[in-house]
Amino acid sequence: MAETSLRELDLRSLTANRTFFPSPAHWEDEVIYFLMVDRFSDGKENLYRDNQGDSVTTGATPPFDPSANGNAVRSEQDAARWRDAGTRFVGGNIAGIESKLGYLKRLGVTAVWLSPIFKQVTVDNTYHGYGIQHFLDVDPHFGTREDLRRLVRTAHTLGIRVILDIILNHSGDVFRYEADNPSWNGQKFAARGFRDGQGAPTLPFAPVDLAAHPDAFPESAIWPAEFQDVDTFSREGHINNFDFFPEFADGDFFTLKDLHHGERRIVNGVDQIDDYLISPTLLRLCEVYKFWIALADIDGFRLDTVKHMDPGAARFFAGVIHEFAEAIGKDDFYIIGEITGGREFAFDRLEVTGLDAALGISDERTKMTGLVKGETDPAEYFDLFRNSLLVRKDSHVWFRDKVVTSVDDHDHVDQGSQKHRFCAGGFETLALPVMALNATTLGIPCIYYGTEQIFDGEGGGDGSDRYIREAMFGGEFGAFRSRGRHFFNEDQPVYRQLAEIHKLRRDQLTLRRGRQFLRQISGDGVNFGFPEKMNGRILSIVAWSRIFNDNELLCAINTDPDQDRTVFVTIDNDLHTAGDRLTCLYSTRPAEIGRTLLVEARNGKAVSLTAPSAGFVVCG
Repeated sequence: MAETSLRELDLRSLTANRTFFPSPAHWEDEVIYFLMVDRFSDGKENLYRDNQGDSVTTGATPPFDPSANGNAVRSEQDAARWRDAGTRFVGGNIAGIESKLGYLKRLGVTAVWLSPIFKQVTVDNTYHGYGIQHFLDVDPHFGTREDLRRLVRTAHTLGIRVILDIILNHSGDVFRYEADNPSWNGQKFAARGFRDGQGAPTLPFAPVDLAAHPDAFPESAIWPAEFQDVDTFSREGHINNFDFFPEFADGDFFTLKDLHHGERRIVNGVDQIDDYLISPTLLRLCEVYKFWIALADIDGFRLDTVKHMDPGAARFFAGVIHEFAEAIGKDDFYIIGEITGGREFAFDRLEVTGLDAALGISDERTKMTGLVKGETDPAEYFDLFRNSLLVRKDSHVWFRDKVVTSVDDHDHVDQGSQKHRFCAGGFETLALPVMALNATTLGIPCIYYGTEQIFDGEGGGDGSDRYIREAMFGGEFGAFRSRGRHFFNEDQPVYRQLAEIHKLRRDQLTLRRGRQFLRQISGDGVNFGFPEKMNGRILSIVAWSRIFNDNELLCAINTDPDQDRTVFVTIDNDLHTAGDRLTCLYSTRPAEIGRTLLVEARNGKAVSLTAPSAGFVVCG
């Protein structure tokens, strides 16, 4: 059983005489895979390949086939059952993830990001993991602390690092207010009491006396016991305006209870971060997350809801964790912040806090996916990286390891109330080009589970985020409105092609660290320009170069899902001579690999390039 108090932790013994798994030399070399623990694998699948590549024939859940599409919604009663399942725990666990590490390895994944694994409030269906009730234990739905340690050991054996999703901003819904669901107004509200194991606020809002309440541990109140201090919580009611300061910093994130990290000092409207007064709560949270690093040999954190934290608190936490990790041999322990509020706000917050990278959840994703769907001018995406003066950096390569980019994720905050995945609405034919774009442009590429199996996130008119959190293992809430079919299909064309692209990325330093340039194209070899949106969708080749140490690799996608396209593409004038040849290193049409392209004196220098419909090519 997990500890009741932080005093029971012994970090010295956890770290003594151990060799911890080292950090990567460069995080931009990594390929991250983000999965929700409850929705990825329950370990009961049949006919998939295990970590050694052998076929498993002893499982219960068969693989998905097209006949199972919609098998969970063939009547309104069935559909209601399927939709309801998406609001609850459906059975994914840590052991199931361990059994699928080979699937991830063969895809080319080098780091797996787990949604929060901590113990949740028992009576709440916070399957997503963001409603913590015990900060030192694993939720029994997901497994045990030993399951987590075994998962990390197996991952490290396969060369895969593990990033843990953590929360500092809030706990779960562990107490109730005297008032009914109060809204933030800048004042503190009285609390009625901590919730018991049945969800009622029957325990005093004070440190729990286990002699008087022997059943309170571990299902009631909040643990470890130090967090039962009444000053742990801000107690200012829930946020209504997520853009108004200090409401978004001090209010509760819906029913999740805001934690008080310290006292800010603001002079003439400027937060004096150096003068931030650290609270005991923040110090305790630092101890909690040092414990998880030491216990399980974790390689990085994804830090939730950074916008809602004081920058002084985030900076203090980042400093403590970086020092602790470095002391045990993890010289580049990465902390990736989820920072909503716009791109400039995100990078300003990144700078002042010392976090290592930010999730690209602002305009990065919308412009990337809009480019591939032909709805956005390509320059709008590439200029996000080129116009680095917006964040006061001299070179766009700063973005190389400072932003984590993805096609889909579990929140899609960029979509408002109508959430869906990229492939929704018939765009599954463009899944490969968008994932190739993500893998071979600046940033640390991240795959949200199921995108490689063309999940669409469709399911209901309410646009709920449950539909973009399908169960990869099937169960009661499978993708494509299905039930009882799993999706670990390594013969899926997008999976296979993406694995090849990741292999090329691993072999070519230029694709991981090179500078990046959108290239002009021409249909006639005379008139060159950047592809632009004209009269609806762009159906065109979009080409870009990555250049590193005088080596240029030319990449191109074709946003036309129906036909091949051939254009002249500009390349670097000084790195090439007319008469040289570029070699096709990758194409979604394998017969093209190895063929050469003649360098011609057009628009400086250019080559004639053909990209298959909805395809991707790399030449160098």
